[in-house]
Amino acid sequence: MATTVDNSSTPSATGASPGRPDSRRHARRQLRWAVPLLLVAFAFVAYALPPYLTLDPSRSRLPAPEGVAQYYPLLVTHIVFGSVALLAGCFQVWPWFRRRYPAAHRWTGRAYFFGGVFPAGIAVLGVAPFSSTGFVSQVGNTMLAVLWLATSVTGYRMARQRRFVEHRRWMIRSFALTTSIVLNRVWLILFVVLLLPHVDTTYGGDQDAMIRAAAGASVWMSWVVNLLVAEWWLERGDARPSIGRRTE
Repeated sequence: MATTVDNSSTPSATGASPGRPDSRRHARRQLRWAVPLLLVAFAFVAYALPPYLTLDPSRSRLPAPEGVAQYYPLLVTHIVFGSVALLAGCFQVWPWFRRRYPAAHRWTGRAYFFGGVFPAGIAVLGVAPFSSTGFVSQVGNTMLAVLWLATSVTGYRMARQRRFVEHRRWMIRSFALTTSIVLNRVWLILFVVLLLPHVDTTYGGDQDAMIRAAAGASVWMSWVVNLLVAEWWLERGDARPSIGRRTE
């Protein structure tokens, strides 16, 4: 899945060829965020995925609602293909990888879309309405799934039409939504810490109610904040002087 390359990282923007010092300096600068991103993604998948590879419902970290036979198979489908999307997406947003290995970038992009986002997004539409943490989480996860599919399909269509500038923008939005699952855990811990002192007063001693409130808030914050940051990043790039664009 081809995409545009960051202006700040291309030879046309810097006047340097891939072997020149400027290009090497940009590549090293990208490692400051690309390596931590990859490490976090691999660590998250290594923790989240293994219990579902056994296909044993008793090892699921999410309770299956009674009478919904399709819930566990769809949950496993979402987690397996979502893991592919998370790992493949890390390489897709890395400018050096796109530039250095354009063929691999295209094949990884196909894996991201066809072997990741699309099946995972369809599957989660059947899981989200049955979230055990309540209506707020159910609506938040459903909205996330719809936007995840919409941004990814739009990005794929832009690539097919060779409109690579728009393709890159839509896929950055898509990947921001992909990573929301990781940030969801961070927001959940934060909200639990904030709400725990108020269990007796606000929630009448009902800790489960507090957990549901924290989970609902974390679902929305995880993807809304990610999407806002992605939009800020895109607008920040558009505000830079236009030095030139190159497509792969």
